[in-house]
Amino acid sequence: MQFGVFGTGMVGQALASKLVSLGDRVMIGARNRGNEKAVTWTKAMGSLASQGSFADAARFGEMVLNATSGTVSLEVLNSAGAENLNGKILIDVSNPLDFSAGMPPTLTICNTESLGEQIQSAFPHIRVVKALNTMNAEVMVNPSLVPGAHNVFICGNDAQAKTQVAALLERFGWPSASILDLGDISSARGTEMYVPLWLRLWGVVGTGHFNIRVVSA
Repeated sequence: MQFGVFGTGMVGQALASKLVSLGDRVMIGARNRGNEKAVTWTKAMGSLASQGSFADAARFGEMVLNATSGTVSLEVLNSAGAENLNGKILIDVSNPLDFSAGMPPTLTICNTESLGEQIQSAFPHIRVVKALNTMNAEVMVNPSLVPGAHNVFICGNDAQAKTQVAALLERFGWPSASILDLGDISSARGTEMYVPLWLRLWGVVGTGHFNIRVVSA
């Protein structure tokens, strides 16, 4: 399968590298072709890896992952072009975090809306699935880093899209029982608002290799 990955940072490279390791063809996208980080990553990953602009990656991918900073995600998607994304599944991994005043960050969107919802509203013909935004990038692609059972959340308006994303998560190593479907895209409010707590926990735990497990009676 062919994937487009938006974002050349730690999260984007972790996701893109995992996909290449699974035998998929991946184009990592940046604002401009020839981005230094993207070129370096491509050279290191071999023949299944390529790089280009956001629009290039959007055209290339049968499925697309948004791993850009949440404060610029809508701008990035506009740059990628709705015509290159319409009908495709977009896995939104971004969080609307504002670090301008230092740590801890604040949320630029919360309570009555989420970034996932804004993306879906702005691009109604894209099948947006929010996933993987509640954990460290290394845990996203290697859940065995955290001992025992723990959970990853998905939400979105398109049931078939969520089924396909769940199948991809299983390829990443997530057991099907660990994948919790929270419902429609409005559930992204909850997963995005969890992230400030995650950051506090990271400071207390001292490592990003942790996650949460939902236990019910």
